[in-house]
Amino acid sequence: MFYYHCITRCVRRAFLCGEDVVSGKNFDHRKQWVVNKLRQLSRAFCIDICAYAVMSNHLHLVLRIDEEKAESLSDEALLKRYSSLFPRSVAKWKELSTARQKKRLEVFRERISSLSWFMRCLNESIARRANKEDRCTGRFWEGRFRSQALLDEAALLTCMA
Repeated sequence: MFYYHCITRCVRRAFLCGEDVVSGKNFDHRKQWVVNKLRQLSRAFCIDICAYAVMSNHLHLVLRIDEEKAESLSDEALLKRYSSLFPRSVAKWKELSTARQKKRLEVFRERISSLSWFMRCLNESIARRANKEDRCTGRFWEGRFRSQALLDEAALLTCMA
């Protein structure tokens, strides 16, 4: 089992949550955006959310990738999970040849246990909502995200504390 500490940080003095003393605006409602999205992603991905912290300008996550679960999912269960995130990718499923369906299932199974895809889904949706609310365009996050593998129990407990 693999555990990772992931961090993603806002740019341009943007607020993820908290109060901006300069403008007087409060962004605490955005924490619920993160919680709701994490709930949705935890149902779809084979990645467990062990801990998280939503700070004023960044987000910490401790995640565990469950590759065994991803491999053990039936094709139907995999399609159901994947379509909850990407309905258009699965919409024309029955029109594909058997060979194409098999290849797509391999891609879906890989993505459903991918840390990069998990963070992409989380960060993109939060960025779009925040940019729309802030009436701006461009980057909301500093970069993709940073992650650190937690290789033993001591590292895991230290990080979660």
